Amino acid sequence: MKLKLDFEIRPFEKKINPEDRLFFAGSCFSENIATLFERYKFNTITNTHGILYNPYSIAVSMSDCLLAKQYTEKDLFYANETWNSFHHHSRFSHPDKEKCLAGINEQITRAYAHLRSTDHAFITFGSAYAYKYLKTRELVGNCHKIPQQEFEKVLLTKEEIVENYQKLIRSLQNLNKNIHIIFTVSPVRYTRDGVVENNLSKAVLLQAIHELVNTNACCTYFPAYEIVNDELRDYRFFEEDMVHPNNMAINYVWERLVNAGFSEKTKELVNELELILKAVAHRPFNENSEGHAKFKAAHLKKCRDLASRFPLIDFSNEEKYFAS
Repeated sequence: MKLKLDFEIRPFEKKINPEDRLFFAGSCFSENIATLFERYKFNTITNTHGILYNPYSIAVSMSDCLLAKQYTEKDLFYANETWNSFHHHSRFSHPDKEKCLAGINEQITRAYAHLRSTDHAFITFGSAYAYKYLKTRELVGNCHKIPQQEFEKVLLTKEEIVENYQKLIRSLQNLNKNIHIIFTVSPVRYTRDGVVENNLSKAVLLQAIHELVNTNACCTYFPAYEIVNDELRDYRFFEEDMVHPNNMAINYVWERLVNAGFSEKTKELVNELELILKAVAHRPFNENSEGHAKFKAAHLKKCRDLASRFPLIDFSNEEKYFAS
């Protein structure tokens, strides 16, 4: 008996390799996936401007990095006893203006250098709804708890998103001709917008992405949204709020991504590294036993073997643990 829907995911034409550089921008779901890449020691930069949901703000963050923009005092505003940027998540806000600017500009500088040689850029759209600050008529990435009446909620159109990202894709390719862009739509339901409104928003995002993928050879669509909402399709895969995928769902999406997007060499690394990471997490009954000493010696040998096969990946922490 078949109890769930399965569907084929088109394999990536440009596979992800162990030494590749990766860049992530977008919603909280992008951070969930980026965390797994970091676990397996990929060279990543994630959400240089913090978590962002609407395509316009995500494009602004990436354009800032492409231009190596340096923010100044005129780009900030003071509210709720902190300095803030409308284009950044509140994690960058700070009571000290100079520290706020330093945190923002340091991330952009790092990202500019990283993007020049990034192999794969994951862009995750969360919602087609955005907020326009009425005083400046500018779309913002974060409202920073400013009263709601000072903003207008707008639904971005497919045409606006496509036009914006055609320009961004050209700019990315001008900086890095080999970049592979992977679009995803967050499977998180933004019920604060309303259930019907959330579905409308996701439909706009999906239409825009598929037009971009169909007109740009460097772009791929990975169906994280469909995996969670059509293949898993069960509330046991969600957190208690019923809108955020839980760890089981995120790990399932990861498995599908590995199968579709990783080279055989990368899959081999991930499988072997998982065994080592589990060994690091293992807590023996007797740390001073001969058996545990042999266990650590065996895994030290595995670490050194991986280090020799993947010289650009740092296994020093694991080697230090097993050698101690």
